[in-house]
Amino acid sequence: MTVRVGVVGAGVMGADHVRLLHGHVSDAEVVAVTDVDEARSRAVADAVPGARVSPDARALIADPGVDAVVIASHDSTHAELTVAAVRAGKPVLCEKPLAPTVAECVEVVREDDKAGGGLVSVGFMRRFDPAHAALKAALGEGASGRVRVVHCVSRGVTSAPGAVSEFSVTGSAIHELDTVPWLLDSPVTAVSWHAPEGESSPGLRDPQIMLLHTADGTLTTVETFLNARYGYEVRCEVVCERGALQLADPALVVSHLDRTRSTGHPADWRPRFADAYRLELKAWIDAVVAGRPSPLASAREGLTASAVADAVITSMRDGGRTVPVPVPTV
Repeated sequence: MTVRVGVVGAGVMGADHVRLLHGHVSDAEVVAVTDVDEARSRAVADAVPGARVSPDARALIADPGVDAVVIASHDSTHAELTVAAVRAGKPVLCEKPLAPTVAECVEVVREDDKAGGGLVSVGFMRRFDPAHAALKAALGEGASGRVRVVHCVSRGVTSAPGAVSEFSVTGSAIHELDTVPWLLDSPVTAVSWHAPEGESSPGLRDPQIMLLHTADGTLTTVETFLNARYGYEVRCEVVCERGALQLADPALVVSHLDRTRSTGHPADWRPRFADAYRLELKAWIDAVVAGRPSPLASAREGLTASAVADAVITSMRDGGRTVPVPVPTV
């Protein structure tokens, strides 16, 4: 069986999904692409033999020639388009976040439940990153003892145009807000937000530090630094009773030049998580072909991460106080 996939959004993320589906996922065929920028849609579709440009997202979702949908458009469109795919009865992989607000996430979960559940997958690709998967497996072995503290760092070169402090949470830290409870098998129960004085651009405090308390008693620090300048970097260290575990440096080449030993940093997230995105897309398509539940994050897990993000933003706007994370009611 070949799954005919339509991709909504032809920006960096959408174009990359098209490239990976076409070149690396054998049971997938990209048949349609759409974007608010028609020229961008055309450029991405032209790179895939047989792919066509749909006039808009709604038309692509309703197209009887499309079996499954990837949503990689602007965050503000995620909930509406995911619901449309569910109502059309089509499996949908929505890039993170599931929606910018908890209320919208709740609506997506309700629609997915109404359709029988399992149509919605959320693109928290770090669950498929070989390094993160190995870290989780090592924790599961228990040799290092009980987890006490987790340190997460996520740094980029420059922020997106117009990025504000809230975006650092919903657009960047949202990955850690999913990854930490996934690694620990324990939900986040309370959070607080902190940042040094001053703005790196209008409306953006950068870097930011978030403290997460999980139900197992672990304390996690999450640093997001959108304008770190030097390159893209993700770190994670888990400190346990009898030892510590951390992600290894992913650099494959060490340069020795002019009496200097060095490794490089990628310009963005794509080289670092290329394997994760490929494995995630393959796992999604394999599940669609087999008719089994998706192994990706579910709509409810997308809702849970957004509820944590909402609590972080509440703390941000209230002087950094510790804010409990409510369990969303669906």
